[in-house]
Amino acid sequence: MSTTPPLTPPSSPEMGICLLMSSIAFLFALLIGNPTIALLKRMGIGKRIRLEGPASHMVKMGTPTMGGFIFLLPTAVLIAAMYFYSRIGARLDPTWVKFVLVGNSVAVPMFVMIAFGVMGAIDDYMGVRGVRRGEGMRGRTKAVIQLVIALAAALVMNLVLGINRVGVPGVESAIPLGLLWIPIAVFVIHGSANAVNFTDGLDGLGALISGVAFVAYGVIAYLQGQVFLTMLCMVLVGALLGFLWFNIHPAQVMMGDLGSEALGGTLGVVALMTGQWLLLPIVAIIPVAEVLSVIAQVAYFKYTKRRFGEGRRLLKMSPLHNHFVLLGWSEPQIVQRFFVVALFFGMLGVGLAMFGNPANVG
Repeated sequence: MSTTPPLTPPSSPEMGICLLMSSIAFLFALLIGNPTIALLKRMGIGKRIRLEGPASHMVKMGTPTMGGFIFLLPTAVLIAAMYFYSRIGARLDPTWVKFVLVGNSVAVPMFVMIAFGVMGAIDDYMGVRGVRRGEGMRGRTKAVIQLVIALAAALVMNLVLGINRVGVPGVESAIPLGLLWIPIAVFVIHGSANAVNFTDGLDGLGALISGVAFVAYGVIAYLQGQVFLTMLCMVLVGALLGFLWFNIHPAQVMMGDLGSEALGGTLGVVALMTGQWLLLPIVAIIPVAEVLSVIAQVAYFKYTKRRFGEGRRLLKMSPLHNHFVLLGWSEPQIVQRFFVVALFFGMLGVGLAMFGNPANVG
């Protein structure tokens, strides 16, 4: 059994670079926000509200969607620019070679982010302008595409990068799982993508909750010396803050599946690359609760229909945030309270990762 190496965080200047890139991503997102919203309005890419949703959501009808472009473009551009800049640096200074080699692994989360983003964009477009207006891509088709992307990423991480371990809080040794790690990784990526997608139902909620999770895993990656993974997390956080300028209540734009699917899939990959994916249900407690609320609602409805001949609801409405909407909580109240819960569990997750040594699998 391999052991976890001691904590060897990179030097503070490298963290400084990550935070500087995060600030640039924030400004980049602010810069392209209004032009993106204007373009989406001209294209008629407006949000469709399902009739079975809360009545209060009908005011969102027509709000531009596919706004995830506002934070995905800065992230992709800045990470690519920094990677190629580091390669030039490696030619001039041999000490940069290690930086470049570490950076090679960031290709996997970037691939997942772009692939899920493209799939989400197609889904959004089909729901607004396609033949299935208001519905989007068929559920089975979407699930198959998600699984294919997740499987491709899992195979590369396992067979090429050699990632196959899991860190357990309080245990010094990282536990190797061999090929068993691959189906687990597929489940984590697929589940994370859908969990964030379910969460993105109120103004600012998806971006805030995702931002907290990426900060937590950015800290864990930093403690492991995974510079580029830290940079990816921090750049995404900066870009999400810029997006929030336009997405807070009342939202001028929605991230759509383009944004939520990309965020969730990328979060799953980052958790896997740090080896701390067991902590994902804690760090991402809100998205996990949202998914579980849907599963519980459907299961309880089917059970009561079979048992009593009439389907009953466990919650007033799922996902979970809709339950609180129907309880009379205002949208800002729900978002802010969910944010507080996410912060608490994000800190708890980082603390548990440091209880022992975080598994360095990058």
